[in-house]
Amino acid sequence: MSTNNIQIIESAIVENEIHMTITELCHATNAEEEHVIAWVHEGILNPAGNSPDDWRFSEDSLRRAGQALRLSRDLEINTPGVAMVLELLDEITRLQK
Repeated sequence: MSTNNIQIIESAIVENEIHMTITELCHATNAEEEHVIAWVHEGILNPAGNSPDDWRFSEDSLRRAGQALRLSRDLEINTPGVAMVLELLDEITRLQK
């Protein structure tokens, strides 16, 4: 006969979001800072803060920056085109839900 020791561990999520600087976002995505600034001005990314030095990017921004980078590099789409494609992809996702 065996005895099972069950231990219940409780935990709490203290912070569920990441907040990256523009430098950290560029490093994580291999994007140039100029591209990130253009994506913010085009509305592709929406950081918290008023200027590039103050901007903080969320986990969603990390995902969108990766998508924007692939569209601009792989398909050679310009910044306004990237914004349009991402907007259409978001709409498709909303419609599918």
